[in-house]
Amino acid sequence: MTDYVPRVVDAEVDAALATLGAVLIEGPRACGKTATGLQHSASNVRLDALPDPVALVRLAPDQILDGPTPRLIDEWQLAPATWNLVRHQVDTRQASGQFILTGSATPADDVTRHSGAGRVIRVRMRPMTLSELGQSSRQVSLASLMSGERVPSSQAALDFAGLVETICVGGWPGLRGQPVARAMAATRSYLDDLTRVDLPQVTGVRRDPERVRRLLRSVARLSASPVKASKLAKDVATDERPMKPETASEYLDALARVLVIEDQEAWAPELRSRARLQVSPKRHFVDPSLAVAALGATPAQLSRDLNTLGLLFESLVVRDLRVYAQALSGRVLHVRDEYGLEVDAIVELPDGTWAAVEVKLSGDREDEAAENLHRFVAKIDTAHTGEPAALLVITADRYGYTRDDGVAVVPLSALAP
Repeated sequence: MTDYVPRVVDAEVDAALATLGAVLIEGPRACGKTATGLQHSASNVRLDALPDPVALVRLAPDQILDGPTPRLIDEWQLAPATWNLVRHQVDTRQASGQFILTGSATPADDVTRHSGAGRVIRVRMRPMTLSELGQSSRQVSLASLMSGERVPSSQAALDFAGLVETICVGGWPGLRGQPVARAMAATRSYLDDLTRVDLPQVTGVRRDPERVRRLLRSVARLSASPVKASKLAKDVATDERPMKPETASEYLDALARVLVIEDQEAWAPELRSRARLQVSPKRHFVDPSLAVAALGATPAQLSRDLNTLGLLFESLVVRDLRVYAQALSGRVLHVRDEYGLEVDAIVELPDGTWAAVEVKLSGDREDEAAENLHRFVAKIDTAHTGEPAALLVITADRYGYTRDDGVAVVPLSALAP
């Protein structure tokens, strides 16, 4: 594939193939899973191109499994019996790097009740980050920050208008280079397909498309917020059609299964104070362009509505941090106590190394953000957590530097893995 754009996740796929018999690349539809799978495979079968993949798996499984390895089985969840066939083949062959599975939805739990442990490594894939899109100066490395290196001065690759357009278009590989209006039309179509086709196909239950759209708009309005299902249900309800909280939870679960909503879980460090930490996750679309599509917003409207833009910018930051942190086997969390002290993102690595991140659309609020970070660290029992590797304020501004108080100001479009 001569036009393949390298992805951060490539190294993780290579490592997984060298370790176990199969790797499962999971991510939302159109995020680039197939292209990445093809890049790493020697042969392939694409189940979404077959008229009846379920029958083929049942009647002629060799046509699915046989071929030079690694063999890509694309959109495996369309024939869920593929999972156990691959497991058995991995056991039989006793060799690493046999199969690559890709999937844009998580099947029902009973489909994968036979664990892939020891056979399959799961790799999460998301839409492209700014560095993958070529929209980052790549002057600040998250890996370097997490190792305690001093943050270099940096310059953003995107100006304000460019950043707004990027939020609206998103990180979808197929939309690279498209005019903004055309790309946004494609994203609106994506949501329409999601409500009418994807959710019924995955859950086996037909949902009212208009109610799903209303829920999507509600999640979009409350992006990057720890909003409960009960609040979303109230927001979606009308006088004629109330919605129960458990119904909203079912909708959210379905959206999570098609991998378009990804919660940001809460961090639970030891505190010096008696303040209680909140445990509710923040809600994010896997890409902020989906929130823009759900809201029906335009770049001009978002440029005037800085409150909404700020929330979507935070989702953009979390998207990129998740990709970069995953390359370090890390995760991205958030923290908030009962008195309202919160930090937008905590990057935590398996060895306990952590960094605290505040997200501010404008550098005009960097003093407030830096003070908040120091207040938070003062509450943490660092005897248990260790000192933070970095304190960051990620902004949309043009320039980055390290302040006298040790807090680093980093433009998002200067960040890289």
